[in-house]
Amino acid sequence: MKQAMEVIRPNANFPPSVWGDMFLSYHQQEDEVVIEKVVEELREEVRKEILGSLKDHVHHTNLLRLVDTIQRLGIAYYFENEINQVLRYFYDSYGDNWSGGAIAVWFRLMRQHGIFVSCDIFNIYKDSDGAFKESLKTDIEGLLDLYEATYLRVPGEVILDDALGFTRNLLDNISKDPLVKNSVISTQIEEALLQPLHKRLPRLEAKRYISLYQQQASRNDTLLKLAKLGFNLLQSLHKRELHQVYKWWKSYDVPTNLSYTRDRLVECYFWVNGVYHEPQYSEARMLSTKTFQMATILDDTYDAFGTYEELVIFTEAVKRWSVEGLDDLPDEMKLVYRMLVELYEHMGNILSKMGKAHHLNYIKEALIENIEFYLKEAKWTKDKYVPTVEEHKEIAIISVGYKFGLISSFAAMGDVVKDETFKWAHSMPPLVKSCCVICRTMDDLVTAKEEQQRMHVASSIQCYMKEHDVSEQQVNDLFNENLEDGWKEMNEGFLKHKDVEMPIVMLVINFARSMEVLYKNKDHFTHVGPELINHIKSLVVDPIPI
Repeated sequence: MKQAMEVIRPNANFPPSVWGDMFLSYHQQEDEVVIEKVVEELREEVRKEILGSLKDHVHHTNLLRLVDTIQRLGIAYYFENEINQVLRYFYDSYGDNWSGGAIAVWFRLMRQHGIFVSCDIFNIYKDSDGAFKESLKTDIEGLLDLYEATYLRVPGEVILDDALGFTRNLLDNISKDPLVKNSVISTQIEEALLQPLHKRLPRLEAKRYISLYQQQASRNDTLLKLAKLGFNLLQSLHKRELHQVYKWWKSYDVPTNLSYTRDRLVECYFWVNGVYHEPQYSEARMLSTKTFQMATILDDTYDAFGTYEELVIFTEAVKRWSVEGLDDLPDEMKLVYRMLVELYEHMGNILSKMGKAHHLNYIKEALIENIEFYLKEAKWTKDKYVPTVEEHKEIAIISVGYKFGLISSFAAMGDVVKDETFKWAHSMPPLVKSCCVICRTMDDLVTAKEEQQRMHVASSIQCYMKEHDVSEQQVNDLFNENLEDGWKEMNEGFLKHKDVEMPIVMLVINFARSMEVLYKNKDHFTHVGPELINHIKSLVVDPIPI
């Protein structure tokens, strides 16, 4: 007993949850069946409009804009087959030589759907001297479209690198022009410069764009009504899911029993909702939310509670999947182990009902790889070892914590996930590798200082500063450049992948997009402030007025 009292734990004193028991209750909308019937009628009306324009080349530019609007309004999952049919028809008809208008929109949409069209088409925007044409400078909508398209570039596409610098500078100047200040277009520009469309979470973009779209005189009222009703219907499902996982969380009374860890169940649900929000992934979302919160507990247990000796015992118990030896651990770590085992038993039962019980083995493999890495970091901390920059680069590349998050997200997604899907992710293909590097780098940029205030291994930023004798600002600038390179490499991995289906690819892209929200400029996940609170309320609390 005396020995236990002498244990010094690197407690992080994380802020408590900001939500209380807000999601402990749930009330279903009484008129959902009626709304679903109206939605089906609107869907059929829009579907006919899409297919009716397909074979008439005169209408292809308008059809392109229609597809873009459908995506931005967040209702693309209603028209997945039709959109794929349209874009495939466009490619079969035009190849890389789109002859309609809105070239930048065409380029962005084709690449967003995995069709690797050439960037050479943008040479028409340049004059004989290789400079961008003067006429572009007065075309604000065209500048915005080109700016957004540049974020689909891959390494080596110099014309798009140049176009990004060109459009960003012009748009920044336009947004500050007193003649357009506080206008709708000024707001669009400012939001685009803050976060380009390619890096936004689709569900958040839908909520934002619906309010913007209804201000447009040229709006399609059928689309607008469908977007609003569809958003609220899906939100109702999301509310029910969050209510169910919150009851699971409440049953363990974690804030009391594991006071050292981050109580971030709601934020984990928001994260997972960003990864996949479509209705068919409801079961997967609930499982992943529990898994993400469990991963947070494990992270905090290794970083901010357990001693190295305790963590060795805990790690071995998980690897054996046996309680043997746990008697020597504090009650908190025994509870963590019980929660982990019970979660995986629950996951196994769900997967068994789907005929995919063996998928649990792949997820356990990723879990064990993750905690073994946590233990390695704990050893570095105990020994006061300062990793080299190269070792930190290796950490970023393997980034087992984020890899574990990706792999665990595959659970219960249905037939789109096969054995090959898990093997593909475990092998760290370019798409997954780039995503993990982006996640690890963003994490390091915003958490390094706080982690050093407690007993924690030196961050990659500190190591780089020491080895290269540069300032913190210089390292931050370099890491931010690396982030942009990471996005280009992830685009390339996305466009050139051949091994898995599109929903899995989009899961990886959306995982990185979630980081752009949760770790942009600060650790919003740990220190939940007004920005993230507003995001969460907009998605799972406040419906859109019809």
